[in-house]
Amino acid sequence: MSNDASGRQTRFIVLLSALVALGPLSIDGYLPGLPALAGDLRASAAATQLTITACLAGLAIGQLIAGPLSDTYGRRRPLLAGLALYAIASALCAVAPDVRTLIGLRLVQGIGGAFGIVIANAMVRDRTSGTRTARLYSTLTLVTGLAPVFAPVLGGQLLRLMAWPGIFAGLAVLGAVMLAASAAGLPQTRSSASRQPLPAVIGQLLSDRIFTGYVLANALVFAAMFAYISGSPFVLQEIHGLSPQQYSAVFAVNAAGLIAAAQTSGRLVARTGARVLLLAGLLGATAAGTTVLGAVLTRAPLPVLLIGLFVLVSSVGLVMPNAAAQALADHGQHAGSAAALHGFSQFMIGGALAPLAGAGGATDALPRGIIVAVLPALALLTLGVLTRSIPREPTHRPARQGRAAYRRQRRHIERRRAGIQ
Repeated sequence: MSNDASGRQTRFIVLLSALVALGPLSIDGYLPGLPALAGDLRASAAATQLTITACLAGLAIGQLIAGPLSDTYGRRRPLLAGLALYAIASALCAVAPDVRTLIGLRLVQGIGGAFGIVIANAMVRDRTSGTRTARLYSTLTLVTGLAPVFAPVLGGQLLRLMAWPGIFAGLAVLGAVMLAASAAGLPQTRSSASRQPLPAVIGQLLSDRIFTGYVLANALVFAAMFAYISGSPFVLQEIHGLSPQQYSAVFAVNAAGLIAAAQTSGRLVARTGARVLLLAGLLGATAAGTTVLGAVLTRAPLPVLLIGLFVLVSSVGLVMPNAAAQALADHGQHAGSAAALHGFSQFMIGGALAPLAGAGGATDALPRGIIVAVLPALALLTLGVLTRSIPREPTHRPARQGRAAYRRQRRHIERRRAGIQ
């Protein structure tokens, strides 16, 4: 690869990584300013928390909008429109007069940010295939792991210089910069010849049990990690007595484990294949979840619990990039819609199941232990059932095979794909 081509590839990856980071930055960047926000807008704690929920909902819904649109009109126009929407909504969040208005604007901000996430993932599939796809997804997973760790730190530093509206103003500037950079630096990765009308593609994707298996396995493990994120402050601080600073250190170490696993996946995938690494991640998450539950039931020393949580979060670094690569492998013609369903499932299943971890209140760790034990095991079972070996459809007719035999083979494969034995 020439230096010029290598430079273009690097810029392409950097821009995609920045697009993927918009979501975590939008969710976590203003968390240090929540108390001041609640005071200035005279809002209750519950209403203030809804500003987070609204952004999560926008990120989920927006992906279902962005994916099919990008399959129909190409990647660039929907991406630029989404980034413009994100920048405008972020700027309006900075001047919201009350919490209800802010909640509505956060929903719109999430929808705009979702365009960046889903189209970045679709662009990876447009430009790569096989192990190269898994390797690039490992890079994006690295950003996904880093952004939630550094976003609150960055937000806290901004609060030293300005009030909480300044964080939203900063996100608006970031959105405008990404809009300009994407307009100037991101190519159209989907040719007009391959575009499809707004489809019945969603139904087609959901009827593909291989695709569904990879999507559900990823979403269930993501939900287990989400349960850890939402429940760990109570378990580690309220039950085990860690200080906020100690808890932050644990969170950072676990995030480092996820990042290291994602980078290891990127280096190994060409040798082992994405499915092997995915299975390794699922097995690791299942073993870790069992360890966490055992530690809760037996009141084991804190280090046992911390090791289980570390392995659980680190395993996500193997699961996410390889599940995405496998799910999109056979859907290059509508990668936008496939990436949309993949991302939507993460936010919706994670958001729906994670609150169950808090069923016992702040001082009961058992529901959290059950959730992080059951979900990875269910993900492993789902993957095994839905993606069991199915022969690939032949791409050409072998020289010695007659037309009738070739048609019989294709019919047999189609029946197997539909789950007919």
